[in-house]
Amino acid sequence: MNIEVPDALAGERLDRIVALEAGVSRQEAQACIDGGGVTVNGRILTKGSARAVAADVITVDMPAAADTTLVADAGVEFEVIYEDDDVIVIDKPAGLVVHPGAGNADGTLVHGLLARYPEIAGVGESDRPGIVHRLDSGTSGLMVVARTEMARQGLVEALTLRDVTRQYRALSWGEVDGLDGIVDAPIGRSTRERTKMAVVADGREARTRYEVVDRFTMPAKLTLLECMLETGRTHQIRVHLAAIGHPVVGDTRYGRSRPALRCDRPFLHAERLAFAHPVTGEPVAFTSALPPDLAAVQAKLS
Repeated sequence: MNIEVPDALAGERLDRIVALEAGVSRQEAQACIDGGGVTVNGRILTKGSARAVAADVITVDMPAAADTTLVADAGVEFEVIYEDDDVIVIDKPAGLVVHPGAGNADGTLVHGLLARYPEIAGVGESDRPGIVHRLDSGTSGLMVVARTEMARQGLVEALTLRDVTRQYRALSWGEVDGLDGIVDAPIGRSTRERTKMAVVADGREARTRYEVVDRFTMPAKLTLLECMLETGRTHQIRVHLAAIGHPVVGDTRYGRSRPALRCDRPFLHAERLAFAHPVTGEPVAFTSALPPDLAAVQAKLS
């Protein structure tokens, strides 16, 4: 396919333009670029971070898609707290992977969604139908899923414009200074360990706002936070809190185990989700209480 870059996309990264125009994920776009399948004005470019100029002609030769047929699985358990003809709002339990990926070929939220809502099979990407944002496996709480293509496009646009409120409750190690703050630090793949994310100079823009809810001194110095995502990078809150010296309790990937307080997964819960309905335009908002495992941890604090 050929793409003439419009003024609205001038200055955007090549991988983002390819993803938007070809209707694929950023990962698929980058894989195509890495493989030499993208030219700009007749010249092969292999850097997804390259910036486009208005009227550039981008030619994309996407590889044939692999068979990503998913089998519905009614055994996947999750709670639906709201649904209509266009969207589904889910309270995801900790431990449930959102969509198939390396090491998680089945038993994901997507497999469960297909069992309850088979119509989402044609919405968005074939390996993650209906999915417009994610929660880490170890994170519990609220997610919205698109039931129609119109709803998916509306939700993606709202997320891009930062018109979706995503608020999390997090317990972090140490005493966070002040009453509130913003972590504004780009996130990308760690140069030391490629399976991890990190604050890196050439990463993607990432902003997390936080407010202190409470402080504790027993069994250790701890701070309970409300964290609000302005962007939605992989592991964003976990990476940002670790970067300022206050990793999430229970997060052994970006922090470490500490004997003072046991928590079997990251103390991170998506507690509030608000957005304009992608079809009706009406404002909707949802809340989720701390699940029992995190509530039990919090009950031990003083």
